[in-house]
Parts: sequence; structure tokens; C-alpha cells
Amino acid sequence: MNESPEDVGRVAVQVDRLCWTGILLGLAFTMTNVQQFAAAGSAAWSLSWWGAWLLDPMVSLVLLAILRAEQITARHGVRTGGWVRGAKWFTLAATYVMNTWQAFAERSPALVVLHSVPPLVVFVATEAVTDLRDKLGAAVAAVRQPERTTPRTSFAEYLEVARAALTSEVTVTPAWVREATGCSRGLSSKLAAALRAERGRS
Repeated sequence: MNESPEDVGRVAVQVDRLCWTGILLGLAFTMTNVQQFAAAGSAAWSLSWWGAWLLDPMVSLVLLAILRAEQITARHGVRTGGWVRGAKWFTLAATYVMNTWQAFAERSPALVVLHSVPPLVVFVATEAVTDLRDKLGAAVAAVRQPERTTPRTSFAEYLEVARAALTSEVTVTPAWVREATGCSRGLSSKLAAALRAERGRS
């Protein structure tokens, strides 16, 4: 089954949305763990308890801003500097450390796995989403390429095909021209008129 550029484009949009939904859900999960880490036993609803909720969004918003910028720069072949890459890796590492610190402190393998999976999924997805977008964009271009490179059949070429199929017994009509050449309905009338004119001169 041949896919149209629109089909590939729709898949690209779906993949992009699914990846970003997974990233956002992963960051939302890590936010609660980071809040508990930052609150450090503070009384619920106290200022320090509320302040702890700000730590993860602060890191996550910077990370999301960098990722969105990288999508645009990568699409246009622009390389980002060391500060940008350093900020991305630092924010990812900070999220991981704050999520798993308590689990490592308690020496609980189950908790380490539980709190490691979301930030690691975010890390893998952030690295993959830009590459996936570029590859899907290339797939759209590849599907469109045959459409751009396929030459259009000219009037003269259609006329030559019709001449080759024409015999003395044939009554030249637009329907016969369409059957012989595969041309469009509008062009078949012009071709039929040209063939009748040539037959009249012979």
C-alpha cells in the first residue's frame, strides 16, 4: 500500500504528540518525588512545603525550553553551543538525582528502579524526539519526491500515441482517444479534433 505525504505527515504529528505526552507525564511523575525530596519532612501546607513544589517545575521548564529550541535548530542544521548541551544534561541529571536520592539512601532496589524509570524515559525520549522528527520529515520528502520527478505527458506525446493506435476503421471520438492514450477527459476532445483534422487533410 503506497502512502501519501499527507499520511506520513499525520503519522509524524502523532509520533511527536505521543513523545511529548510521554515526556510531560514523566516530568509530572518526577515532580511529586522531587517535592518530597525538597520538602524534607516539612509540615504540609507550610511555606517550605509549598516552596518545594517549585523546584521541579523550575528545572523542567528550562529543560523543555531547551528541547523545543533544539527541535528548531536541528531542523535547520544549526548546531547549539556547549552551554546549551551542558544545560540539558545538567537539568536531566539534576532531575534523576533528586528522584533517586532517597531510594539509594534506603538501599532499596525496588525504589531505585521505580524512581529511575520516569527520568530515564524522559532522557531517552528527549534524545529521540528530535531525531524522530527529522527522520519523519525526510520520509515525507521521500514520498513527495516521485511526485516532483514524474514528468507530465505532453499534448504531442499523447497525440503520437493516438496516431500509433489509429486505424482506418476507427471512428475518432474523445472516448476512443481516452481509451487509447489514457489522457484526461478535457484533453481527449482536443486530441480527437487534431486527429480528425489530420485525417481530413490526408
